[in-house]
Amino acid sequence: MADPKGFLTTPRRDRPRRPVEERVRDWDEVYVPGALLPLVSEQADRCMDCGVPFCHEACPLGNLIPDWNDLVSREDWRAAAERLHATNNFPEFTGRLCPAPCEAGCVLAINQPAVTIKDVECAIADRAWAEGFAVPVPPDRLSGRTVAVVGSGPAGLAAAQQLTRAGHTVTVYERDDRLGGLMRYGIPEFKMEKRHLERRIEQMRAEGTLFRTSTTVGRDVGAAELRARHDAVVIATGATVWRELAVPGRELTGVHQAMEYLPLANRVCAGDLVTSPLSAAGRDVVIVGGGDTGADCLGTAVREGAASVTQLDIYERPGTVRDEETEPWPTYPKLYRLFPAHEEARALRTAPAAAEDSDARLFAASALRLTGDAAGRVRAVHLVEVDAERRPVPGTERVLPAGLVLLALGFLGPDRADGLVSGLGLELEPRGTIARDAGFATNVPGVFAAGDAARGQSLIVWAIAEGRAVAAAVDRRLTDGTTRLPAPIGPYDRPMRA
Repeated sequence: MADPKGFLTTPRRDRPRRPVEERVRDWDEVYVPGALLPLVSEQADRCMDCGVPFCHEACPLGNLIPDWNDLVSREDWRAAAERLHATNNFPEFTGRLCPAPCEAGCVLAINQPAVTIKDVECAIADRAWAEGFAVPVPPDRLSGRTVAVVGSGPAGLAAAQQLTRAGHTVTVYERDDRLGGLMRYGIPEFKMEKRHLERRIEQMRAEGTLFRTSTTVGRDVGAAELRARHDAVVIATGATVWRELAVPGRELTGVHQAMEYLPLANRVCAGDLVTSPLSAAGRDVVIVGGGDTGADCLGTAVREGAASVTQLDIYERPGTVRDEETEPWPTYPKLYRLFPAHEEARALRTAPAAAEDSDARLFAASALRLTGDAAGRVRAVHLVEVDAERRPVPGTERVLPAGLVLLALGFLGPDRADGLVSGLGLELEPRGTIARDAGFATNVPGVFAAGDAARGQSLIVWAIAEGRAVAAAVDRRLTDGTTRLPAPIGPYDRPMRA
């Protein structure tokens, strides 16, 4: 604890965002470049070095948060990077994309704003790359065992890196033309520039991990053939089956899933396309779904030059402070949060007939039906207010103009159309995810499952924790029944909830 009074004398200060008028004209990350370093040392001083640090419990990775806060406050960046990478393979990802349940579990958050844990983490990770601390860690010797990892999202990459460092020969199979899963084509550039992903993949290549892109297991490579070729297989394909909107008019032209829309915008940023064929430019856009993916669609549509953008959230607008009765500390509370995309929408007044403080979201709103023109193109969304039980409130129906409707309703489980599940004969849970035992093993010997494909839709920090834990389980199978790899979570662990 570098400053025993830091939490009393220093207020919370978050990293500053670039002005809205500037950042909506490009696809760069929304934060002021280099603004973290002047802030994080004093913010790390606010950490109380608690005897029982609940930030550990709130983070599925078990990050050593008080340790690296203390080191950052002393500006010992090398040691801080070592502590951070001891539990997290990709802190530059989580420092940008994780909603920071660790901050909800911060003991200081009982009666004060939490320590800016996420900002400190991001600063350490960026400093590690800038100072050359994030070097490849190849194994001392090879085990002679081979592992196939199917999927290159955060769970698959974490499992592959851990197993490679343990000495196994790992090949990652990815169906897209580039690696990264949702981090590549689902996360917009303004949330995480892809250079962060590229340099981590290059580190993994230098360590010995092999990659095969544009390869769909079950179609391009037989699932049974893959199992026969390797000593173990890890399924980490994510939850890619999207939820549908079952309302009249869903079939109209101009109604698309978020994961049909967002990848095209990412391909424009990558130089694959000049413009997106689903560009929001000049259109009235309605986004159905109030979560992070909906916010990603919002920020993307604003940058593409939409005529208007509105986001429908079926839940009531949450409060700005924790409800201690229903969501007591240290659980992660549902609060009203102004994400960068909503800040942009408010500043630019994107919603039709927007109120003075509108951030493009309509809370407690549900789509009833979609209507179109004679050519079958969507032209309007008919919506209604709902109560706390999601029941329509009579007399509240209204109509929004819409030339593009984006569905951001979440995901159900792994894709079953490619032949991977059927080809291996994997058993599924009733909700559609891959069934597994307490050791991450499926019903097929030597085949393991991790990440959203087995857990269901979750956070990036849980995906990385799953990847690390499944790597320990695979290593245990391939050796003499022991492993030196950490297993931060079990397959049945869940986030803290009231």
